[in-house]
Amino acid sequence: MASSFSSIFVLIFMLINFCYLSVQETHSPKPFKPPLNQFDSISFPLTTSLVTKNTPNSKNTFLSSLFSSPNKPTPSHATPTYNFKASFKYSMALIVSIPIGTPPQPQQMVLDTGSQLSWIQCKKQPKRTLPKSPFNPSLSSTFSVLPCTHPMCKPRIPDFSLPTTCDQQRLCHYSYFYADGTFAEGNLVREKFELSNSQSTPPLILGCAEESSEADGILGMNLGRLSFVSQVKVHRFSYCVPIRQHKSKTLPTGTFYLGKNPNSNTFQYIKLLTLPRSHQMPNMDPLAYTVGLVGIKIGGKRLNISRKVFLPDAGGSGQTIIDSGTQYTFLVEEAYNKVREEVVRLVGRKLKKGYVFGGALDMCFDENNLEQIGRMIGDMVFEFEKGVEILVNNDRLIDDMGEGVHCFGMGRSQSLGVASNIIGNFHQQNLWVEFDVANRRVGFGKADCGRSG
Repeated sequence: MASSFSSIFVLIFMLINFCYLSVQETHSPKPFKPPLNQFDSISFPLTTSLVTKNTPNSKNTFLSSLFSSPNKPTPSHATPTYNFKASFKYSMALIVSIPIGTPPQPQQMVLDTGSQLSWIQCKKQPKRTLPKSPFNPSLSSTFSVLPCTHPMCKPRIPDFSLPTTCDQQRLCHYSYFYADGTFAEGNLVREKFELSNSQSTPPLILGCAEESSEADGILGMNLGRLSFVSQVKVHRFSYCVPIRQHKSKTLPTGTFYLGKNPNSNTFQYIKLLTLPRSHQMPNMDPLAYTVGLVGIKIGGKRLNISRKVFLPDAGGSGQTIIDSGTQYTFLVEEAYNKVREEVVRLVGRKLKKGYVFGGALDMCFDENNLEQIGRMIGDMVFEFEKGVEILVNNDRLIDDMGEGVHCFGMGRSQSLGVASNIIGNFHQQNLWVEFDVANRRVGFGKADCGRSG
């Protein structure tokens, strides 16, 4: 990882005391890609043109807690009800194509429940190369930029988790510098999203990135004031992550709903946790979807992990979040050690000794007989309050990293520089996940996500 938590803390201290108005945020672990020399065959793992970093990374939750607080969208009779269904491609992230502007221009965006600000690739004179092109503001009649006089661009009004600055054109400028070295910067703008031929959003605030090390944008879906969810006042949304086949040349297709999901009568729900502000500093992200994980089972055996490990302490450490923008699952040290101890007990002789993949995954294998290893480990279960469970079948525990290397899809949160438990999209395969924002709960439902609708 490019920076440690301590260095991020120093940066934030500098931001506050010297009014340095750009922000470093470790992003929702960008879809993970190993070193190029190990994975040349799929250098663009999310879509045919998305380049990702060589190591896992995650959002710096500390920044969000400093500058904002959860914003629960409240139902309003004057607010239109959005019902939108779309498909997305899944490799290492959930890539949805959403038409933006007037007339609409399709934009590829990472569906990210761990980010607030949405942003798109924005070029003034883009090369119209299909199937992917950056957004061209000059072609949209509903596009507008935020001037420096806009409240969002006044740093002394602390209702904004993304510090901004005024550029030479007197426009509101933002900068995201991620801890893994990726970045996105440009101007804050307003633009509408075209959800269907008959339904579009009002102009929303989002980032128009003219400089970025990523090829796709971000659809920010957390509880922050500037997230897509909050600005549109989405009451609920859901997605179904399909199984990723290692040897398939085509990316599987999943389903994304804004609004009511016809399958929701089969879902089991758990409440989102709400904790006092005193528990949000310095490590907790109050804008994340925080849930009450109570235990983990492997092969039917409940691991000896204290429940308090999965709940935020007074400093916010130990928060458990559901994050579609993180590929793998990461656990705090005490919980991870228990998982690793059990995996070593079951298949220790098959592990690559002293090997750590991408600086984060240290339970890896050389052999290709994944079915046998999976059967030896058994199914894994994440246990939540009220008996709700996420079952991860043994054939979905280990991921193919290329060149004959396979790794158990779980790592230490410490390797990311965070103090949270993060359940990533790899362990959400073949599962409906619904974020019922209006009722502050998350629902889970078993599904064949390659066929769900």
